[in-house]
Amino acid sequence: MKLRILAVGHKLPAWAAAGCAEYLKRMPRELPLSVVEIKPEPRGAKSREQLLAAEKTRLQAALPGFPRSIVLDERGADMTTLQLARQLESWMREGGDTAFVIGGADGIDDEIKTRADAVLRLSSLTLPHVMARLVLCEQLYRAASVIRRHPYHREG
Repeated sequence: MKLRILAVGHKLPAWAAAGCAEYLKRMPRELPLSVVEIKPEPRGAKSREQLLAAEKTRLQAALPGFPRSIVLDERGADMTTLQLARQLESWMREGGDTAFVIGGADGIDDEIKTRADAVLRLSSLTLPHVMARLVLCEQLYRAASVIRRHPYHREG
């Protein structure tokens, strides 16, 4: 099963790109993770709805081939790392690749959320998109480590 993060946003700062690259490299061979940057819509005089609609089109173009999509949103379900690991293991058994979607500064179009298989949040705190991407990379690596019984994750 392949995992992909679709993230609306510009190029990451070097420190965040290096952090993400480290976790991508650590992922097990049977669970490769990649990140695809989706170009944000230039703001100009456009309304929030126009921005989200343009980004929705770009996200939808990147989603084919991923039968499962998970949207990251501040109002999504809250999961512990162990719950994420169990869910990831379940998806692995079911098969099919999974895309995790991180929206832009204005969020994600409601249609993308509605069609998603799940909506998750990373934290009750507001995270910059750069941090959300890095935290998601780390948590997916951590969940994979739990599945493989690697000592990276220590509970209790």
